Amino acid sequence: MERIKRILNHDEYNHHLENNSRAEEKRGFCRHDLQHFLAVARVGYIIALERRYKVSKEMIYAAALLHDIAKWKQYLEGVNHAIASAKVAEDLLEECGFSPEETKTISDAIKKHRKGKDLETELDISLYEGDKKSRLCVKCHKLSDCKKYKEGKKPQIQY
Repeated sequence: MERIKRILNHDEYNHHLENNSRAEEKRGFCRHDLQHFLAVARVGYIIALERRYKVSKEMIYAAALLHDIAKWKQYLEGVNHAIASAKVAEDLLEECGFSPEETKTISDAIKKHRKGKDLETELDISLYEGDKKSRLCVKCHKLSDCKKYKEGKKPQIQY
């Protein structure tokens, strides 16, 4: 997990985390911060273990730590944050020692994490489901304002 430490300590990574924090300062809804990224990684890894996937812990953590890293660009520039995050990830992953093949696999999973369409790899599935199942919507104080639950749908804890 040495490469994960490199991501976490990378100046550009931390710059993007700060940008997310500033962009979401007044946001009442869930945030896109290190706490969320680690929750996605942990849930995604549990999913992979339970299903006996062959994807490594390091690949899951790398994808989770980077999947929303450029969320701030969506707020400020109106761009698709999954695409923007994948681009940031490609540069960071290379600098942190990931191979071109690993970088492409992680980048592709990040691009697909929002809608869950065309999930092809175990990493795609682990990241997508980890992202969706990691939020504690059941206890959210902004539930009545959340677009996910506007039509009266009730959140449930996933086991």
